[in-house]
Amino acid sequence: MSLLRSARFPAFLLLGAAIAGLVVANSPIGAAVLDFSHTHVGIPGTAVDLSLAHWVSDGLLVVFFFAVSIELQYELTRGELRSFRRAIQPAIAAAGGVIVPIAIYLAIAAGSGVEQGWPIPTATDIAFALGVLAVFGRGLPPAVRIFLLALAILDDIVGIIFIAVLFATDVNFGLLAMALVAVIAFAILSRNLDTRARPLVIALLFVLAITTWVLVLASGVHATIAGVALGLAMSQGPALRVRHAIEPWVNAVILPIFAFTAALVPIPMVGGSGLSPAFWGILIALPVGKVIGIAGAGWIAQRVASGEHPKIPLPDLLAAGALGGIGFTVSLLLSDLAFAGEGLVRDEAVLGVLAGSLVSMVLAGILVSARARHYRRLAPTAPVESA
Repeated sequence: MSLLRSARFPAFLLLGAAIAGLVVANSPIGAAVLDFSHTHVGIPGTAVDLSLAHWVSDGLLVVFFFAVSIELQYELTRGELRSFRRAIQPAIAAAGGVIVPIAIYLAIAAGSGVEQGWPIPTATDIAFALGVLAVFGRGLPPAVRIFLLALAILDDIVGIIFIAVLFATDVNFGLLAMALVAVIAFAILSRNLDTRARPLVIALLFVLAITTWVLVLASGVHATIAGVALGLAMSQGPALRVRHAIEPWVNAVILPIFAFTAALVPIPMVGGSGLSPAFWGILIALPVGKVIGIAGAGWIAQRVASGEHPKIPLPDLLAAGALGGIGFTVSLLLSDLAFAGEGLVRDEAVLGVLAGSLVSMVLAGILVSARARHYRRLAPTAPVESA
């Protein structure tokens, strides 16, 4: 289990699953696998009826967002983002890492009819970014990892807001209000987990979680928001224990399955007449936009905004920007949402995410390795801190 809690192995597992998805989709069994992923499975007696692919993106991925939100809750209350002074520098850098990729994407996609894909290159995949940092960053100062973690968390907040606000359709506010009531009940009950009635409380929490998911799914808001709300609402002590328990399952099962299904893209389908601006916009906006946006805004923030984070040299900010360009998980979900009714463009967007994230990974590996060597040369006899 310790291997699945590490930063390195889950990142390789996620990348391997995405590669496997591309290979399978473009193999002789690709058409059959794609047809199978569109098979609908419903819950008897309810209105829930989803394809297998949507059971992954609207079901399994809720658990991932639940775990992410528990981490968000901790960082916002006791961690790196617990005060304005601590959050200001990474917040400004994160803003640059959102605004510049959006500007690049819109500049490329202007007038093409695919402008709605602008949220896709704004995300940063925490698991992948920290995995690359762990592999290549031996010797980097802790300040770089802390800055990147705060940056990625803030990016996740932005991604969650985009999912909740931009991709809600025909919202049923009555069902949403009922879901809110279930979340409040979940929050209250979670504060009673250490009592003698713990087995009953756990059972009720599970029922409330499923109820919240069904209500959010039926309300027109994307179902992953149920995981976000539950993770933020749960009592912090029990929430951290739950996150520790489910982390190996998220890393070893949920994220690889999502990466595999999201990467089921037949590449020949996007050839012929040429790739759309959605592909090129994402491909360029992820590595280029993130590096320019994060490094530029981070450099400005250190000169105009006082904070509790130590100063980070510009080369380290460039490395952090490259790591921020690894969009992957949330970017793949945003691709699916932004082009839900346009299969071909959605496939091109997925390829753009995979290609842009791969470019960012390579660039980040080079920059992080160079900076790590630099710090090891500065202190050859000092104990090296693990990233």
